[in-house]
Amino acid sequence: MADFSRYTVSIDYDRRLYKQDIAGSMAHAKMLAKQGIISEDDAAQINQGLQTIETEIWEESFPWDPALEDLHMNIESRLHDLIGAAAGRLHTARSRNDQVSVDLRLYTKETIVESVKGLRGVQNALVGLAGRHENVVMPGYTHLQRAQPVLFAHYMLAYFEMFQRDIGRFQDCLQRTDVMPLGSGALAGVAYQIDREFLAAELGFSKISANSMDAVSDRDFVVEFLAATSVSMMHFSRMSEELVLWSSGEFGFIRLSDDFTTGSSIMPQKRNPDFAELARGKTGRVYGDLIGLLTTLKGLPLTYNRDMQEDKEGFFDAADTLTTTLDVFQAMLPGMKLNEERVSGLAGESQMLATDLADYLVGKGMPFREAHGILRELSRHCDNWEIGLQDLPLVEYQKFSGLFENDVYEITAESSAAARNNPGGTAPGRVAAALAEAKKLLEAAGHGF
Repeated sequence: MADFSRYTVSIDYDRRLYKQDIAGSMAHAKMLAKQGIISEDDAAQINQGLQTIETEIWEESFPWDPALEDLHMNIESRLHDLIGAAAGRLHTARSRNDQVSVDLRLYTKETIVESVKGLRGVQNALVGLAGRHENVVMPGYTHLQRAQPVLFAHYMLAYFEMFQRDIGRFQDCLQRTDVMPLGSGALAGVAYQIDREFLAAELGFSKISANSMDAVSDRDFVVEFLAATSVSMMHFSRMSEELVLWSSGEFGFIRLSDDFTTGSSIMPQKRNPDFAELARGKTGRVYGDLIGLLTTLKGLPLTYNRDMQEDKEGFFDAADTLTTTLDVFQAMLPGMKLNEERVSGLAGESQMLATDLADYLVGKGMPFREAHGILRELSRHCDNWEIGLQDLPLVEYQKFSGLFENDVYEITAESSAAARNNPGGTAPGRVAAALAEAKKLLEAAGHGF
């Protein structure tokens, strides 16, 4: 008969939880000794053996055995080899069900903290770009059609706000991840007088789980992490799309560093924005990780089921993808060069100022809807004659409305941006204040959690 044992093995991927597993076991042994459930001598032997195992794994000399299926049994078996019978006392008042839960929670907490630090780093890069080109006017878009002039700094700070919301989602996720499940046993709790509060303090958790059945079957925190990661990757994908477009010859807005572009195997002139394209592409796989876990969990009865072994590969994939994406963008954005002349020139094209011309008429007493209609006709007239609104003689303007006077030619991309002088708008003063606030936020956060 064929050997199907590989079907149940998880050691290939769950071994990355070894630090968390060892930390949990050390705290558990210390608690057992404190409660008089095992001797101080046994606890000391267990602690020493676990330290040896951690060193072996770090140095890649640990004798992994796939026949033992998972991380927990590999460590327990090796501990028995090292210290003998005392190793058998470690699993007192503990099940693999609450053990794997605490491992995964510890790992998720650490991953959340590192993800937030990375997002702060990306925000810092965006603030740097905004500061270097604070008063540069560029086209803003709707439907990928040039719409209204905006400041480049305003554009960069839009992404700053997106990543700030991402940080909030990860911080929310941390609150529900920061729950200590040890003591839940297999599902009903344990029949020993343990000290769960002591375990929580030792492992850095702020609270203990309230229900043993929920604790061993809960993977909501992983789902939440994957959801937050998916939204964050969506934001990186949107930014990537703009970097791809902006770096193309058709736009010519930016030049990415050679470190983040590649050539073609046949076309020597190419500078392909592969890193941005890959971030865009990898986003779909992260979505799949989220949907995969939701699908795994949707039909599971309480409490633990072996299906839940499938919670880790997608989680690790999404976490790794976000980490590398954060690293790439923290390095790629500072080296991005903006073609100020190009973006300012396009922002100044007169059709971009149609809304401002409508506002001009409103300022002279005309209802907005009437002004909007006049500018629609004016724009079509200029398109038919292939001239810009600012190139139209005053006599032509006045054929559409007698309210047009010589001051119509004072409307520029710069004046358009300056007119948006409300909170959240693209006026230079508002953007300067928003930039200062962003810097203040980063300074307070210390680019960390």
